Amino acid sequence: MRPTQAPFPATRLRRLRKSEAIRSLVRENSLSPADFIWPVFVRDGEGVSEPIASMPGVHRLSVDLVVKAAQEAFALGIPCICLFPYTDPSLKTEDCAEAWNPENLSNRATRAIKAAVPDMLVMTDVALDPYNINGHDGFVENGEIVNDRTVEALVKQTLSQAEAGADIIGPSDMMDGRIAAMRTALESDGHTNVLILSYAAKYASGFYGPFRDAVGASGALKGDKKTYQMDPANSDEAMRLIERDLMQGADMVMVKPGMPYLDICRRAKDMFGAPTYAYQVSGEYSMIAGAADRGWLDHDKVMLESLMCFKRSGCDGVLTYFAPQAARLLNG
Repeated sequence: MRPTQAPFPATRLRRLRKSEAIRSLVRENSLSPADFIWPVFVRDGEGVSEPIASMPGVHRLSVDLVVKAAQEAFALGIPCICLFPYTDPSLKTEDCAEAWNPENLSNRATRAIKAAVPDMLVMTDVALDPYNINGHDGFVENGEIVNDRTVEALVKQTLSQAEAGADIIGPSDMMDGRIAAMRTALESDGHTNVLILSYAAKYASGFYGPFRDAVGASGALKGDKKTYQMDPANSDEAMRLIERDLMQGADMVMVKPGMPYLDICRRAKDMFGAPTYAYQVSGEYSMIAGAADRGWLDHDKVMLESLMCFKRSGCDGVLTYFAPQAARLLNG
């Protein structure tokens, strides 16, 4: 039902915009550091901070510097950090065994963060692409990304991350049936409190390019990911995928990318009411950061505006590379 209002001049909507005090009083959505999950890239070494050319201001960090970054983020009020490993090419294989190695980069970083900042939530990525010589999220057999064998491997990766102390598992692979398999394995192994934040509606998007540079997957990828990631033209399918993952045991769901898919965020929140997140992906970040570097945009203003749009679309939070910068601004 549409609310009724008196005709002009009894109703002057500009009255509600007259001053910052009034605007803050009637503001419908708010943004705080507690809304952010900060994705970070981990690499081998010590004391290493390696710039990523396609993501201005973002670096690959060695484990010791990731721990320092987590401490700083926690002090800013950011509750969660999400780890993405830059795997040495020599460790990428057909069988992807490094994905569940207890001593892989992701697991070492998880243990180090939890030891230094126990209350900082650590989210990990479940997919084979950082470890796959073919660059795909699943095993490749005769040119096909196979589903069921991949799910078995993803379960091993999930348990390895849970054992390392991950609080939130983030399956980004888009294989069928993986949430049920992961939830069953976590329950059976006693990891009953580990959360699953499912990449439930992950689109086969062109916005991932800088991320693939960041994790070293660009050169390895053979073909594309259209047989398992979603067609950007589809919306109803996203609702079916989100419903499926929730029914299989996901605690939270994610839409990826973010801003080009705000309609999906809104539909998901309205339809299911579950904790809903969006990933402001690398391409979205780089467009804003790159344009701001050239003086084409006001960096801080556009950054906060872009983050607010996720809250307005119904998201409970957002994964964003802007997290520390935004948190500093919001903290004054």
